[in-house]
Amino acid sequence: MYRLNVKKLGFAFGLTGALIYLGCMIVMATAGQDGTITFFNSLIHGLDTTSIIRMDVPLLEAFFGIIQTFILGWLIGACIGAFYNAQIKLKE
Repeated sequence: MYRLNVKKLGFAFGLTGALIYLGCMIVMATAGQDGTITFFNSLIHGLDTTSIIRMDVPLLEAFFGIIQTFILGWLIGACIGAFYNAQIKLKE
């Protein structure tokens, strides 16, 4: 059976998370507060995000957020790959 490359899967997850974070930044920069609230309310099935949307995010905080998102995504992807590969080893 096919084995996953743990580092590559981790990188793919991390990059995907960073792109989603960047997309969120673009929505916030272009849609304004009301548009951002409407977007995220519809995205998460009508949960009211009015009280948690903060539009005055400093650039350095956003930079650290995208880096942290990449790292967490990498760790999640690497864990999934490692767990998948461990399961294959047990069946052989």
